Amino acid sequence: VQLQASGGGLVQAGGSLRLSCAASGRTFSWYYMGWFRQAPGKEREFVARISWGAGITHYADSVKGRFTIFRDNAKNTVYLQMNSLKPEDTAVYYCAAGQKATPYDEDYAYWGQGTQVTVSS
Repeated sequence: VQLQASGGGLVQAGGSLRLSCAASGRTFSWYYMGWFRQAPGKEREFVARISWGAGITHYADSVKGRFTIFRDNAKNTVYLQMNSLKPEDTAVYYCAAGQKATPYDEDYAYWGQGTQVTVSS
């Protein structure tokens, strides 16, 4: 299983970015795809997840209403649309795949390489 994350960059506060996570290597219909982030000096934290089959989503309270996770089954790609970005959203963002609907990174077996998101004030 390989996950390739992309789409990070530098954006001003209030702006938007869309992250992509391309998955390959096996069928993902029974997986949950998650986005996590890690800011400097902080632990990695859950951002959002989606069930690959039914498309059921769940968000961390800190991003609810601003971020949207969705997937394109035909492209085996999961996206994270980030709107109304804040400086505190600055972090390295990781996509991950696992077989449990949890916010805990230890439940996700497969990880992408991370993409940097920097939000300037």
